[in-house]
Amino acid sequence: MERQRRTALKSASGAALLGLLAAAGIIRPGMALAEWNKAAFEARSMAATLKAIGAASPVDSTDIQLSGPDIAENGAAVHLGISSTLPNVTMIAILIEKNPNALAVVFRLPEGTQAYVQTRVKMAQSSNVYALVKSGDKFFMANKEIKVTLGGCAG
Repeated sequence: MERQRRTALKSASGAALLGLLAAAGIIRPGMALAEWNKAAFEARSMAATLKAIGAASPVDSTDIQLSGPDIAENGAAVHLGISSTLPNVTMIAILIEKNPNALAVVFRLPEGTQAYVQTRVKMAQSSNVYALVKSGDKFFMANKEIKVTLGGCAG
């Protein structure tokens, strides 16, 4: 009973805070809605994924830093970090070459946001991992090979 009460209080306080921020104009309703590029997330190859994103020929860049383990002990949770010193970054995407679907995640960054993200991804097997960054109207890419000792994706 105590656990249910605490859960209800947490939910109510979170909803109240969200309502207060919306009423103050700090957040807008559309900010919480995720943009969905179905074709990109369902693409099976790197080339098809890049085409669906609109990045047919990204340029390799040393201004993108992709950090992650050289060897991941468990492919179900591989920690990655991406940062960039490129100007006007509006998007960062992570692509995993040998996963059933190459596109793992896309981050849309509001103007003025520091180009730095961290996340965990699933990897089916050892593979090249790519960080795709959109700066202005151009796409740039960096990659890192990560070896997986225990797979995390079925497929």
